[in-house]
Amino acid sequence: MADTDDVNPKAYPLADPQLTQTILDLVNAAANYNQLKKGANEATKCLNRGIAEFIVMAADAEPLEILLHLPLLCEDKNVPYVFIRSKQALGRACGVSRPVISCSVTVNEGSQLKPQIQALQNSIEKLLI
Repeated sequence: MADTDDVNPKAYPLADPQLTQTILDLVNAAANYNQLKKGANEATKCLNRGIAEFIVMAADAEPLEILLHLPLLCEDKNVPYVFIRSKQALGRACGVSRPVISCSVTVNEGSQLKPQIQALQNSIEKLLI
């Protein structure tokens, strides 16, 4: 993979451009349905409370270490997680003008996003194999 020269190798698994687009679209939809928590602290809280569907992190967070407790917590709680390249793009998808280094799509039983969320969880889990 020639395009990973600028991405921290600790940012694993990293979504390819196509999957990144799917993730950003779903994050954007989740923001509209109030099923989104932005920021590493909020993502951590969602995981601890057991309400995270999946976690998205930005591979260009500086330093990346500020995010690296999340994959461990995700594995602990059995929640899929994925990195995308750009915190700027993640911020836009979250509907804010600032970069966002991490976000959590939260559980909502009656949600119309359920099928997309499940499809995406499956795609993310395939990356981890």
